[in-house]
Amino acid sequence: MDEEYDVIVLGTGLKECILSGLLSVGGLKVLHMDKNDYYGGESTSLNLNQLWKRFRGSDKPPEHLGTSKEYNVDMMPKFTMANGELVRILIHTDVTKYLNFKVVDGSFVFNKGKIYKVPATDVEALKSPLMGLFEKRRARKFFIYVQDFEENDPKSHEGLDLNKVTTKEIISKYGLEDDTVDFIGHALALHSDDSYLDMPAMDFVKRMKLYAESLARFQGGSPYIYPMYGLGELPQAFARLSAVYGGTYMLNKPECKIEFDDSGKVAGVTSEGETAKCKKVVCDPSYVPDKVKKVGRVARAICIMSHPIPDTNDSHSAQVILPQKQLGRKSDMYLFCCSYAHNVAPKGKYIAFVSAEAETDNPEEELKPGIQLLGPVDEIFYDIYDRYVPTNDSAADDCFISTSYDPSTHFETTVKEVLETYTKITGKVLDLSVDLNSASAATEQ
Repeated sequence: MDEEYDVIVLGTGLKECILSGLLSVGGLKVLHMDKNDYYGGESTSLNLNQLWKRFRGSDKPPEHLGTSKEYNVDMMPKFTMANGELVRILIHTDVTKYLNFKVVDGSFVFNKGKIYKVPATDVEALKSPLMGLFEKRRARKFFIYVQDFEENDPKSHEGLDLNKVTTKEIISKYGLEDDTVDFIGHALALHSDDSYLDMPAMDFVKRMKLYAESLARFQGGSPYIYPMYGLGELPQAFARLSAVYGGTYMLNKPECKIEFDDSGKVAGVTSEGETAKCKKVVCDPSYVPDKVKKVGRVARAICIMSHPIPDTNDSHSAQVILPQKQLGRKSDMYLFCCSYAHNVAPKGKYIAFVSAEAETDNPEEELKPGIQLLGPVDEIFYDIYDRYVPTNDSAADDCFISTSYDPSTHFETTVKEVLETYTKITGKVLDLSVDLNSASAATEQ
């Protein structure tokens, strides 16, 4: 371990593994260590025995739930946008050869006490029971504006500068009702609260376009894809990638201590009495408690069920977003469901998650609006975890700390952070202009 590295990565969570893979492909010498004896960190996958041990204290789950090894329960379940940045990274790095994805069946939104399919195009807007007749026409006009919008073509802008006009202003131009704005902003543009309404509209419109393009990509029931056997495959796939490009992996390395020189910059990492020198460190918050602060908590319920979420057209995999306003909350609640169709549970079993930014100290009560939508559950586990953000200046100390995972059930915020960190470390912007069709082969309908 006494060698010198360009970067040492601590923790094998998804963010750390993607960065490790990208940096290795970029020609940097990477050492990747984890204090745990398993991959994935906070974003690991558990079989049924491990799940039982973690939440019930014993590894003897009831037999009627089926075989333990047929379960792959992700601790940070997130769907991937079919046209999003993560897919571009997978293709850019050729990680697709290690993974098989399958399209997620449905994307839904909670509105006025019911679950509805999210309409994403002008055609779907006209059919959607979410809106009355006149509102459908207004929504259709807005969807056509978004579909036709091209940043580099001023003719498509209709005289609006989306870097200056706020989202609220563009929505009022089309006269959309509050409930329509609610599902567009939260279930299509995937904003987690209403602060986006006062921001420039460019990001909002780009997010809507990404949703529609992702939906069109595989002609499935949703814009999302998810790996067979769950997300636990992703960190390991990037770990393999890093190894192919000369990265070194060490699991089960206790007490990894980051060493700093007299000027406060990273000098290396010590574990078990040995120090590996390096220029930069990437790590998750658990390795540097003195350089992070708590900014919130995420409450979640993990449920094992014998049926799909009701009112989701019998979807074997689905996302339901419950916008904050519908529940009288400050931020959204998310339902995630996956099943034996993605090989994450035995035949006939479904895994559902309900997650939200905790606004009280009682997750069971707080998550009730989401849990009530699930119908009968075989087993339910409650969990609450702290969310941390870094407080250090990475430009000054060369220590790049990831933020904790948010409660959302999609990857867009996670990947944005990874790409920003990559640029800070290398000084380069990753070129992700790749042929997305080459990923289609690795995705089942």
